[in-house]
Amino acid sequence: MPIDRQPPVSPLSRLPPDCPPGGRGWCAAVASILEATAPKPGNVHPGASFADLEHADLVAAGLAIAPAMERAPRQPLGRTILDAVHASRAVTRSNANLGIVLLVAPLATTDEPRSVDGVLDRLTAADAADVWQAIAVAMPGGMGSSSRDDLHGPAPHDLRAAMRHAAPHDTIARLWAEGYGPLFTGAVADLDAELAAGLPLGDAIVRCHLRQLAREPDTLIARRHGQMAANEVSRLAADVLAAGNGWRAAAARLDAALRTPRRLNPGTTADLVAAALYILLREGRLPHDRIDLSLSIAPPFATSS
Repeated sequence: MPIDRQPPVSPLSRLPPDCPPGGRGWCAAVASILEATAPKPGNVHPGASFADLEHADLVAAGLAIAPAMERAPRQPLGRTILDAVHASRAVTRSNANLGIVLLVAPLATTDEPRSVDGVLDRLTAADAADVWQAIAVAMPGGMGSSSRDDLHGPAPHDLRAAMRHAAPHDTIARLWAEGYGPLFTGAVADLDAELAAGLPLGDAIVRCHLRQLAREPDTLIARRHGQMAANEVSRLAADVLAAGNGWRAAAARLDAALRTPRRLNPGTTADLVAAALYILLREGRLPHDRIDLSLSIAPPFATSS
């Protein structure tokens, strides 16, 4: 007797009605799920997990932050970040998306993502207090300590000045400090180029990740394992891109190498990719007919070229 197979249900069916398609919350959820589902080397995806984090956690976290992002234009930026982190931590076992929240929330605050620098110019001491609290709630690993504006101490009065102090050691802090220009000329342009070349969306996301990683060492790896390790991972990412039609097989080998004998997770790079996806979605530059949220964008590291 033939089996009646039901079509896969999109995870977006779990979004509340106040997060309509194309809106800020919807774009944040879709960007998060697409980034999590593409098999990027060294990150969690449907074919690989960490002891405290699985693909389902990332999907749940992406859906959870959508309402806060939808409200972003109507409330202070710090409150959006704190609300989003609380919502994410309520559905996950560990920090799943603090970096994405920090990158996407300023973009969601404005109708024009490229005007985000003005949003960051209007930060207040209350925003700083909420962001410091959000980071404490998220409990991210690998943040380190500092003699100034330490995350374990009181919140700074000037949040952007604190981000400038952290900028040499954290790419997200650098974007907050200097404006999002490097994101638009980097990961956003990379993703645009890969899609324009006609690649499937999953492949385009993976190659965007590799291009960003090859261009700039991942600061999460650098903080956890040292700058030499981060530089080596960037070199390996560049080697994958140089492999021509064999890049998928090379990406699979890199993925394995980043997991053993120690976990070298380019998590900050993944956050940048998610932000780039949000921008393309919000600006209408990623057509909806190219989006597959059945959680099967592509088999992990398919070997066909």
